[in-house]
Amino acid sequence: MSEEMLVEGIKQKSKHIKMALMDRGMTQVELAHMLSTNPQVLNRAIQGDMSPRSLELRKQINKVLGI
Repeated sequence: MSEEMLVEGIKQKSKHIKMALMDRGMTQVELAHMLSTNPQVLNRAIQGDMSPRSLELRKQINKVLGI
């Protein structure tokens, strides 16, 4: 997979999460509180950070938002 395709996939996932939040009337701050993390850490995970913590957070985000 090319770097360009990887970047595009990350952008699409970020948009998908943001749309799911909007559909539920939730903010990233509210989601961060639900996941017991701070909004900055959550934002990094949504933006595609590849740290182990961000990967785990994305799993939790998917579960909470049902995506």
